[in-house]
Amino acid sequence: MRNTGGRNVNQNRIEGFVKSEEWNLQYIAEGQGPDLFVIGSALYYDRSFSQNLRNSCRMIFADHRGYAGGSSSSDKNDFSLDIILEDMERIRKELGLKRMILLGHSGHGYMALEYAKKYSQNVSHLILMCTAPDLSKKSHELIESYFQENASADRKEYFGERMSKLGDAISKDPQNAFKLFNVYAGARSWYDFKYDSSWLWQDVPVNTAFFDHVWGEIFRDIDIKPGLDRIEAPVYLALGKYDYLMPPAYLWEPVLPLFKDITVHDFEKSGHTPQLEEPEVFDREILSWLKEKKAF
Repeated sequence: MRNTGGRNVNQNRIEGFVKSEEWNLQYIAEGQGPDLFVIGSALYYDRSFSQNLRNSCRMIFADHRGYAGGSSSSDKNDFSLDIILEDMERIRKELGLKRMILLGHSGHGYMALEYAKKYSQNVSHLILMCTAPDLSKKSHELIESYFQENASADRKEYFGERMSKLGDAISKDPQNAFKLFNVYAGARSWYDFKYDSSWLWQDVPVNTAFFDHVWGEIFRDIDIKPGLDRIEAPVYLALGKYDYLMPPAYLWEPVLPLFKDITVHDFEKSGHTPQLEEPEVFDREILSWLKEKKAF
């Protein structure tokens, strides 16, 4: 893995912002082929997906309010799931997208899944990556026990070392506590457990109140099962074998039969970010699935 920030931008790359109330939702679009919309942070996900994928798909990376500038609101009413979905729809319309491949990674998988239920006519294919059926208290307990039972001694030791330094790092830079946690908790996130992911977070704005509410409350209580039968689009679920940041993959077992068409793939040398950890394998598998499901 390497920092691919200085990439070739010849393929009709456009960048801009969509205004939603006070929020400036950034988008970055680059590539050719069917539109593949990635919800989350435009900056972060632009950095983490390969250039090669843009030779086959037009990648659109877009912010939600948690990563957007323009407002420092901490009002929960500004961060409802309905508002997040409306913002996604606002961006789709502003960019003139029709039916699109929709991708949600980590907690953004819930945003993608719920959008696909509400606006099914706009989603041709749905890709969920490194997410779980929920982030409930029980699921969080399983994250901890799964890590303790399955991670190597070296990984656990390094995680402990990094966590012991996190408090001091946050006290020196409290505004970036969320980003610092993600960087320092890398031993739970990456196949290469000493990988330094700080470059991915550079200049990414974070609204902590958004994540406290959306990740800490909405995704804690979410029940994704209702409405899965309304999703006509084929679904691809990508999981990383060494992902200790999310609840264990076996929690999907009772949920998978509720999907009409779902393909599950385990990436053997990935943690939480297969698109960056195994880019060649990831691209090959995703493009093969998209071809099989007639995206091209």
